[in-house]
Amino acid sequence: MEYYSDRVKGKKARIEEEISPTVWGGIVTLIESLVRNGAFGCSFPLMCPDGEVVCGTDEQMLASAIKAEISEIEWPLQTAVMKGNGILQKSEPFAPNTLTILDVIQFCYSSVAKPIKRKYHNFYSHYHLAFDDVSGKKEFCEKINLIFARNGIAYELKINGDIVRLVSPILHESMKNAIFNTGDSTLDKMLEDSCNKFLNPDFEIRKEGLDKLYDAWERLKTLEEPTYKKESITTLLKKVTSEPKFFEILDKECHTLTEIGNEFQIRHSEIGQIQIKNKAWLDYFYHRLFAMIHLILQMK
Repeated sequence: MEYYSDRVKGKKARIEEEISPTVWGGIVTLIESLVRNGAFGCSFPLMCPDGEVVCGTDEQMLASAIKAEISEIEWPLQTAVMKGNGILQKSEPFAPNTLTILDVIQFCYSSVAKPIKRKYHNFYSHYHLAFDDVSGKKEFCEKINLIFARNGIAYELKINGDIVRLVSPILHESMKNAIFNTGDSTLDKMLEDSCNKFLNPDFEIRKEGLDKLYDAWERLKTLEEPTYKKESITTLLKKVTSEPKFFEILDKECHTLTEIGNEFQIRHSEIGQIQIKNKAWLDYFYHRLFAMIHLILQMK
């Protein structure tokens, strides 16, 4: 579904990386509605007392399973906590940390299936259920992604159950359309691993993605002249442009990119190197280096 406001004003920028209590509340409401209609009954079946037929979700089984796999979560899922003491105590909105929420979403995705009502059991006033796994997962993806989109959340649940972080539209298009076929299978694998890690919601894994990209950069610089890195990068840049001024700009950029890799804690953890603690810095460094690599590979 597309909301009218999205058509008139445009969709909200997907830049928020922290899931707020408001968004978490919407996710919890969705999960609770799926529990009530039996959508987790395929994985955690509540059996009809009259026979071996599923009639809903066994919430106790579901709670035990989710707490065993995600130790930080409580069941029922909490959306508020009490703060203060005595008569000053009041309820405040609450959300677990974002990575925990994303784990909950993936757990639910793996367990959900669309319930299909079969025979109505008059004595117990319930339906016997069958399940459509594919449709259930597809609908769950759509609903979660709608919540994310409407709230500007920079994550997306894929139809295979993976959750990826959305990057800037320009970089997203470059990464999406990039087919790494450099002629060097090791370099191709390094670039693919880097992209996959950079799209991960976990900041530490994204930093590994930048490390991998710099590893790929160092290997790329030796493709033309394996023994002479400086001559090799010059050859690569000459394939990109014959315009002297543009060549000069690219050459300076190559030196700057190498300097960034040496000055900041990228690939190495030497004393004196600057740690990357800011998400915006990480995105900037990755975008800048990926743009250079992408340009060279386009013209190579």
